[in-house]
Amino acid sequence: MGIEKASPEAIERAAAALAAGRLIAFPTETVYGLGADASNARAVAAVFAAKDRPRFNPLIVHVPDLAAAAALAEFSDSARQLAAAFWPGALSLVLPRRTGSAIAELATAGLNTIAVRVPAHATALALLRAAGRPIAAPSANRSGHVSPTTAEHVAADLGERVCMVLDDGPTPLGLESTVVDVSGPSPSVLRLGGVARAALADALGRPVPVAAAATSRPASPGMLLRHYAPATPLRLEAGAVETGEALLAFGAALPPHTGPVFNLSARGDLLEAAANLFAGLRRLDGAGAAGIAVMPIPEEGLGEAINDRLRRAARPA
Repeated sequence: MGIEKASPEAIERAAAALAAGRLIAFPTETVYGLGADASNARAVAAVFAAKDRPRFNPLIVHVPDLAAAAALAEFSDSARQLAAAFWPGALSLVLPRRTGSAIAELATAGLNTIAVRVPAHATALALLRAAGRPIAAPSANRSGHVSPTTAEHVAADLGERVCMVLDDGPTPLGLESTVVDVSGPSPSVLRLGGVARAALADALGRPVPVAAAATSRPASPGMLLRHYAPATPLRLEAGAVETGEALLAFGAALPPHTGPVFNLSARGDLLEAAANLFAGLRRLDGAGAAGIAVMPIPEEGLGEAINDRLRRAARPA
């Protein structure tokens, strides 16, 4: 496995590796993805093997534009409204799978729906165009672990399980895409993420509810009750730091502490906090603390998605 700076030549090599059925990791505006040719069943199976991912958990298929997505899925009026408002961007849409599409059954976990996204990242879009094929790309980490926001995170988690990592620096958003189910008459959020729920409601002109978490067979990534989890236990809504704990902080006013600290945003900026969340969890997970005390995060805007990730990460295994 090699980390290569994203360049036109490196992108061409990555596209060739995908065509040969190999796995590559690449940056998006959300997190680094573990990419495979979505039409190659063996390559998709290799993604599940590399991540130690449950086979019932579907993957998000990345495409370069709406036309490519419409070749794979049936778009309703609501789906087109959301795509027009947020693509390219941190929104994945779950849609009825188009009959006869070449996408491997394993990529959709055997469901009659497919999750698709157009990423808002120059390197990701260049790779999709160079590859000339849809790319199935979950986050480039072991299943259930903290998502990767740098090429080094990918290397630390997957090692030789991936043949190449395209490095274009830290991901700008640092939080996975919002997933919205628009396969039926009433859209619902399957996973909170980089597009705030209020923005979805504004685009559709109506509230968009959040679906219940899945305990067995999810319709989207990120629906399992425990996910995105460091090995070190988390204690949420912490107003004080206990002996032996590290501190995942938010804002300028911190409680007294003597152990390691990572401040998601000293100025209380939720966008900055989202971008720093997974890097902060990884940093404190490797600090040798007995636990991680997490300061309260406002339950508004992107704070809703941040708190969703923290609750899943804190849930006992």
